[in-house]
Amino acid sequence: MELRLDGKVALVTGGSRGIGKAIATAFANAGAKVMIVSRKAETLEEAAAEIGNGCQWIAGNTGEIETAQAAVAATMEAFGSVDILVNNAATNPYAGPMIDVDLPRWDKTILVNLTAPLFWTQTAWEASMKDTGGVVINISSVGGLSTSPVLGVYDLTKSALIHMTEQLGAELGPGVRVNAICPGLIKTDFARLLWEGEKGKEVAEMYPLKRLGEVEDIAGAALYLAADTGSWITGQHIVLDGGGLVRFTAEE
Repeated sequence: MELRLDGKVALVTGGSRGIGKAIATAFANAGAKVMIVSRKAETLEEAAAEIGNGCQWIAGNTGEIETAQAAVAATMEAFGSVDILVNNAATNPYAGPMIDVDLPRWDKTILVNLTAPLFWTQTAWEASMKDTGGVVINISSVGGLSTSPVLGVYDLTKSALIHMTEQLGAELGPGVRVNAICPGLIKTDFARLLWEGEKGKEVAEMYPLKRLGEVEDIAGAALYLAADTGSWITGQHIVLDGGGLVRFTAEE
């Protein structure tokens, strides 16, 4: 089955590297016109050239509503619509017990990982999707389905993002479908501390599929949800974790 996005326009936050870049590349290869957003212009320019198919970019802080408004406006001007929005950008400035988090890092995590996906979706909805329909894909995390001794704050935002996905899926149908992808450990620079060296080997060995995730694994799922193959899916979260949630645990 060939998944195509011919005639569609996608806007991908955090699109200059990692999961976001892989999704943008998969969409462009499937025929979509793509706009990518992240902070650094130089990185964006290089990524857009590699993605191809006329990919364009705009630099800005995804945690600022002004960036969302500017990016959506630029996408509308360049391509005429926003048919697919991928809320991929995320941050994790704090690691440790949630009880010890300071307010500035708490606020930043909530802003970028939870508040921003909402106002990016609002902006795309008002500019395009309300009238012509579309698809929203939120990149959550398998961490949003459990607890963690060190990633509790990050995981909390990803859990709330799953619920936001369900809520918006209920509110925006039938014209707009809203779904989330929950990756396990993916080999990206963002997660490098979790997988580099022996740590990664140990995690991979615990997964039933015996390997860590690659960005292409997530891109493939995003393409499935964005294309007509996902036309009867909304308000759902899809776990891509190599079987981590269903692995056997050793008996004490």
